[in-house]
Amino acid sequence: MFEVITDKFVKLQRKLLGFGRLSTKEISEALREIRITLLEADVNYKVVGEFIRGLQEKIEAKKIVESLKPGELINVILFQELVKLLGEKAEKIQFSAVPTIVELVGLQGTGKTTTAAKLAVKYKGKKPLLVACDVKRPAASEQLKILAERAQADFFPVRNDALKTCLAALEQAKKNSNQLVIFDTAGRLHIDEDLMHELQSIKDKTKPNFILLVVDGMVGQDAVNQAQEFHAKLGLNGAIVTKLDGDAKGGAVVSIRKATSVPVYFMGTGERIEDLEEFAPQRIATRIIGQGDILSLQEKVAQAMAPQDQEKVAQKLLKGKFDFTDFLEQLKAIKKMGSVSKLLAMIPGAAGVKGLDNIDDKDFGRTEAIILSMTRQERQDPDIIDGSRRKRIASGSGTSVEEVNRLLKEFRQAKQLMQSMGSGKMKMFRR
Repeated sequence: MFEVITDKFVKLQRKLLGFGRLSTKEISEALREIRITLLEADVNYKVVGEFIRGLQEKIEAKKIVESLKPGELINVILFQELVKLLGEKAEKIQFSAVPTIVELVGLQGTGKTTTAAKLAVKYKGKKPLLVACDVKRPAASEQLKILAERAQADFFPVRNDALKTCLAALEQAKKNSNQLVIFDTAGRLHIDEDLMHELQSIKDKTKPNFILLVVDGMVGQDAVNQAQEFHAKLGLNGAIVTKLDGDAKGGAVVSIRKATSVPVYFMGTGERIEDLEEFAPQRIATRIIGQGDILSLQEKVAQAMAPQDQEKVAQKLLKGKFDFTDFLEQLKAIKKMGSVSKLLAMIPGAAGVKGLDNIDDKDFGRTEAIILSMTRQERQDPDIIDGSRRKRIASGSGTSVEEVNRLLKEFRQAKQLMQSMGSGKMKMFRR
């Protein structure tokens, strides 16, 4: 997500920081590079034009040409303008009504059904009810039922009429004390009058608190067109941009708010039903300019591992008592947090590290298999693992003896390094 923009912005920032002073020509060239970068990332061309004009006005007002540290000032202005472009503050679903109703709308194939389940996971404390509303696609109802079970949410199946389904679901929600009801409405390959009429009737009769457009982040500038059409017909409250873990360049996320005045609430960042991130403009802006997102990373760590467990691990590391059993628990916690390359991208400065995109989560799977093939005694005392044991572990894990040897060596080195760091330097890991 945002790799295309981030990579080029990081290079531009480094280039600008190398100048003692900047001429008007060099500033114009920098603005041109920013314009090209945003267009290549599928940001709407009108949005790009307005953004560049605002950036230029701020640069001129700050008298960058006369500044002794022009590169730093431009980077600060770039960040500030990006935050303004993205919406400045994070929008949140407010549960002021009981039940709070969320109507998900969008074209077919954008990921509405999966997104409905992701919202249920995010707000599991609100006893969510997932409602299948697509009369023409019975398979969509079955898919939502399966996802509802995984999300541990209540489910209401589709009937022969979308509106009647929604009204009946609301009656059930009142009886079962569901605080959140999510309508997974029908989609089409293209926007048509029948679809809009159905969505409008659901809106008129059920009075949803939030109408959220689910849009595919891979469609680029067409995302803005979809948002504008749905907003004109239904009056959207916000948008959710999906599939940002694939080849999406991020342009849809950057464009929607400015082009439509519709805020982005969430981003779908993976296939798991936990992979839904709140859209926080300041954090997104820091990621785009290559400064990471340490707050989101800390939140993911906190979700995967309790504070007392983090403290326990830190103490074991310092005392040299960290073993493969502990390491296995760490691997499981990391897997809960999602893709490793995405996690590393949240670390400040990581955007400039080559090979980050080449990190394969399968490597963690092989490491886990090796550890699981060890006996309890071997995990607690790796020094007893001789040649014959290494062959047995390799065979049991479907790996090679070389991979087993490499893991043992790297584990030993890491353990020694952590032990030598001292308690003072470990405080940063204790949150």
